[in-house]
Order: sequence, then structure tokens, then C-alpha cells
Amino acid sequence: MSVLKKLNDPQLGRQMVKIVKEQAARVAERLGRAVRLMEVCGTHTMAISSTGLRGLLSGLMELRSGPGCPVCVTAAGDIEQMIAISRVPGVTVATFGDMVRVPGVLSSLERERARGARVQIVYSPADAVALARDNPAREVVFLGVGFETTAPLAALSINEAAQLGLSNFSVYSIHKLVPPVMRALLGAGEARVDGLILPGHVCAVTGSKAFAFIGEEYGIPAVVTGFTMVDILDALHVLLNKMQTGDSRVVNGYRWVVRDEGNLQAQGAIKDCFYPGDAIWRGFGVINNSGLFIKEHLARYDAMRKFGLDTLERVGGLDLPMPEVDSVGGAGQCASCNESPRDPMGSLSVAGGFVSDGGAVTQPVGIAGGKMEAVGNRFTVDDAAEPRGCRCGELLRGIITPPDCALFGRKCTPASPVGPCMVSSEGACAAYYRYGATTTLVPGVERLKG
Repeated sequence: MSVLKKLNDPQLGRQMVKIVKEQAARVAERLGRAVRLMEVCGTHTMAISSTGLRGLLSGLMELRSGPGCPVCVTAAGDIEQMIAISRVPGVTVATFGDMVRVPGVLSSLERERARGARVQIVYSPADAVALARDNPAREVVFLGVGFETTAPLAALSINEAAQLGLSNFSVYSIHKLVPPVMRALLGAGEARVDGLILPGHVCAVTGSKAFAFIGEEYGIPAVVTGFTMVDILDALHVLLNKMQTGDSRVVNGYRWVVRDEGNLQAQGAIKDCFYPGDAIWRGFGVINNSGLFIKEHLARYDAMRKFGLDTLERVGGLDLPMPEVDSVGGAGQCASCNESPRDPMGSLSVAGGFVSDGGAVTQPVGIAGGKMEAVGNRFTVDDAAEPRGCRCGELLRGIITPPDCALFGRKCTPASPVGPCMVSSEGACAAYYRYGATTTLVPGVERLKG
């Protein structure tokens, strides 16, 4: 049997479910409550929900989601910056599909596109470079959202743009690093998890050693694993064993993909292009050295520099009224109006427009109007603010599950999302909404039940 077939073998999975349930029952009895584990990856969240494991283990084990969805952890201020950039004449915003529908305060990239902005969905940073190459009269801004998994590709795209001599390509880098946010999460002590399921693809770049501090400093067991049903069940089995024996060392359970030291070539690509700096995370605020910013020698490809945007000073925040969520639901839908006259985005103006001079923007974006008047060239918004009633921040910190939010499934649905966790294909709310806590498993896995 091939490795791939074995990892999806229902017979093997059924046996593993039985073992894991027996283990979980023993640990839960000792704890006096259900075992609480956290998956730190949106792909794991979807896999756990779609295979029915969450429902199968209900009552014995609680699987909470952490800050593993790159779209979900993107700060509110960055969403507004992206929307503002999309409004600059001559600019095409290139982005992954999930970002388009993420609600800002009163707009989204999707709504800006409907108003005439050029927002192009791409499947890789290389696609954005090709877009710039084929459209030399336009500035193409790639929205660099993601973790260690996508940062190397963004770095390669910048190198490719340099090799092609493109002056109309830039990256708005809000790439983030996973180890720092895990320190922030565990250091806060809010989540109170008994063990962690670590993301295999992030660890493929960072190496499993990058997460050794979890066991060493916080005494919590963690397992690096892949994304099939058997991978995840194996991780649960290992974690429960560790809880029974008191062993908190991090285990690399994905050795055919993840090396202890990681992918040195990918790490080199990141180091050549980016430097670490303080970044803002939705739900967490500023986390030291958790973001990746483009180095000085590549400044001509840095959208933040081209547009005169500052990163850290966006933390400040303005007196910005949050939109009401009306009876239909959806962020940006004011209770008493639709867009105008309360919609300050509608009054944004670009001072002097977008002027490119040999690849550098000589006149930055100027934003004025309404209560979102910016200071200098900076566009600020209160990054701690969420749409009224939205609890995405608490969800990303592992404090609650989606059903704990009063908006979930009522005013917040995939058709009318209030927060990013309902928008993203890796968002916990989207996973819960789509699959719930079902024990009716996907075809081919249904026999696992019981």
C-alpha cells in the first residue's frame, strides 16, 4: 500500500479512532474534564472538521483553533490599508481570493472592485509579477499575506521582478511568523490548552526545532503533523501519550516532510529579502519581531515605502465609529444607512494621485475625509477594534469556539460574513458553519464512526 493510501485508509483510521477515544477517556477522567487541544493551522482546522473528528471526539476532547489562518490574523488596519491602496488611480491590487471578501470597517476589496477598482485574484506571487510584466502602465501591488510558507515565494517574486527590470511591481508585506505568536498566546495563559498540534507546512520551512520552546518553557506537549485523517489521529495519540507520561517535548511526527532544522533554502530566501519587525495581529495587537518587512536594498519593491505608509504608527488608532450590524448582517452595513453619508471611505481622496518616477512613488497616498482623516501619509485605524459583536479576536486566541459568538450562524454567515474567520477558507467559523460537529463523516471515512 502506498504511503498516501495508507494515510487515508479508513480501516486504519477506524482502529486509530478507537484507540484515541480510549486514551482520551482515561486522560479526561484524570483531568476531570475534556482534554483541550489546539490546532495551530487553518488547514488542520478544516481537516478536523471535514473528516468529522471533532464530532467523533466530542465530550472527551475539545479541539480549539488558534492563530493559524493568515487571513484571519490580518489586522484591521492592514485591511484598511489594502482597501485604500486599491483606490489609488493606476494601481492593480493582486491578492489571494480569501482576502477579497474580508470586511473592513465599511468596505472590502470586493466592494471596491464593484466600484471600479482593479483587484485581481492571483494564485501565486509569480502570477502578480506576470501581471506587472504584461501591464507596464500600471503599478501592481501584491498583498503579501501569510506565514513562513508563503514568504519564500514572495521573496522569489521580488527577485524575479528585479531580474525582469520591472519598476511597476511591489509587495505590501504583512507576512507573519508563527513562533512569536505562539509565545504570545502561551505567555498570556488565556487559552489553557493541554497540547498543541503544530502546522506541518510551516515547520517544513522553520524546522521542528523552532518550536522546541513550547515544551521547554511552557511545559506543554506539541506534535508536528500533516493534514490527513491518519496524520491528525496519530498526533492526537502521541499527545495523549505524552499527557499520561508527563513528557512535554515537541515531537516531529511529520518526518517525511519536516526536518528538525527546516528548509535552509527557503529560510535563506526569506533572510535575503525580509527583516523581522514588530507586527500587528488581529486579536493579539503588536507582537515583537513577528512580522517580515522588505529590506532596504529592495525598497523599490516595497509598497509601504512606495505609498508612504508607515507600519508601527498604525497602532495608534483613531476615533472611528464601528458600523452596526443590521438585521440582515454583514460588516459595513450600517443600521441606519448603507454607505453614505457615514461611509468615510466614500470621501477618501488621493492627494495628487499616484505618481511613479522610475519605480518610486514620489507622491504618496494622501487620505482625508470623514472621521478617518489620516495623519500625514499614514492611514490609521484602531487595530483593536472589531465589527460590533464580532469575537474573531478571542477565537484566534483560543478563548472561545465559534458557537460561543452570538453572531455565529445568525448575523454572521459565509454569505454575509462579519469577521474574517467566517470568510477565509481556513477560518474556524467557516469550518464550523460548513461541517458543524457532525459525526456523519465524509464519503470513504463514514465507516470510522463508532
